Amino acid sequence: MIKTGVKAAAIGWLVTAVYYFYQYTLRSAPAVMMSELSQAFGLTAAGVASMAGLFYYGYSPFSLVAGVAMDRIGPRRVVPLGAATVGIGALMFASGSAGLANAGRFLQGAGGVFALVAAVYIATTSFPSSRAATLIGATQMFGMAGGSAGQFVVGPLIASGVSWSAFWFGMGIAGLAISVVLYLLLPEPAPASSDADWMKAAGRAFRIVFTNPQSILCGIIAGLIFIPTTIFDMVWGVRYLQEARGLDYATAVLRSATVPFGWIIGCPLLGAISDRIGRRRPVIAGGALLLLACLVWILFGPSNVFPPYVLGLTAGIASGAAMLPYTVIKEANPPAVSGTATGVINFINFTFSALLGPVFAGMLIAASGGASTMTIEHYQSAFLPLVYGVALAIVLTFFLKETGPAARAAVPAGAAVTP
Repeated sequence: MIKTGVKAAAIGWLVTAVYYFYQYTLRSAPAVMMSELSQAFGLTAAGVASMAGLFYYGYSPFSLVAGVAMDRIGPRRVVPLGAATVGIGALMFASGSAGLANAGRFLQGAGGVFALVAAVYIATTSFPSSRAATLIGATQMFGMAGGSAGQFVVGPLIASGVSWSAFWFGMGIAGLAISVVLYLLLPEPAPASSDADWMKAAGRAFRIVFTNPQSILCGIIAGLIFIPTTIFDMVWGVRYLQEARGLDYATAVLRSATVPFGWIIGCPLLGAISDRIGRRRPVIAGGALLLLACLVWILFGPSNVFPPYVLGLTAGIASGAAMLPYTVIKEANPPAVSGTATGVINFINFTFSALLGPVFAGMLIAASGGASTMTIEHYQSAFLPLVYGVALAIVLTFFLKETGPAARAAVPAGAAVTP
């Protein structure tokens, strides 16, 4: 970056993290307006879930574009365009046309991914590596604060009479305004690389990251830990609590929102613990194990044992472990491909959500036989594979090579370090 120093980097990271908060609010908002969207677009609940899931069809592939863009031309030239794209997508969603809404939801994902990739890029290239996990966790804290606001704040707004279309129109205008702020405050990019053949350089970067088995492991582990949040809670959570647990709408919104609220605590906390002990694997496995226990109880346990909000909050804190593989993949690959590495793990991670969202919706429909109201047994049958997925993530963690500061410090001076 031409503007150097911690202050410029901190400002750049902060404004990008705020953009991440914004796009995460849009990502989670459909969960609290399923009935309104069903009526507006003439869709079933599963149809609305599929429409909401189009976010990940944009988010996943454009992770790769965003990663290469960070390495080649820097955040300032592309991140404001991403925010403008999200704003336009929100305006299209507000139109009331199912076709435009589908396209708009895709654009929200395609533009929204630049927020996380840019924030992680700035955090890992502008600050000491000993603080990497903490800063990446803090980045996700902003995102999940937005995810929580998409339920805590938007739910009461909709319940108080604010129309769903007015909400999306307002958020569209906000996205365009954020685009301008990003352009004004993001630091200038570094001088362009002397490598004229940037396509060839991008291909080289992808080859380095994708052929590293540790990269693939990081993506799979993050995805398996993350999908209970992206698919179960943020799409079906409110309806599950209403139909399977008999809660009223307002209470269901608040309880569902405790999961992303837990991420606000868990992401920086687990990142800081990992940096403190200098290890990544124990924190990933420990968080996933706690998430597994919470998920089993949420689906199969009695609802009157723990105080309200405890299970959702604990599950959110524990699932913050999904961000640690973002640190591992950066440490397991050369610094020159830092942005590409973040794009690759985001691509693998959210491909899970893009592909499996419709699968779980179909399984729920099959389990209920197409009934308009579903029972707890239907949800248990459909979402049991999430439990197996988190258990698999725990097993795969033991195949990760430890990349934390303590492990690097233990390598003898002059010895080769294999990613």
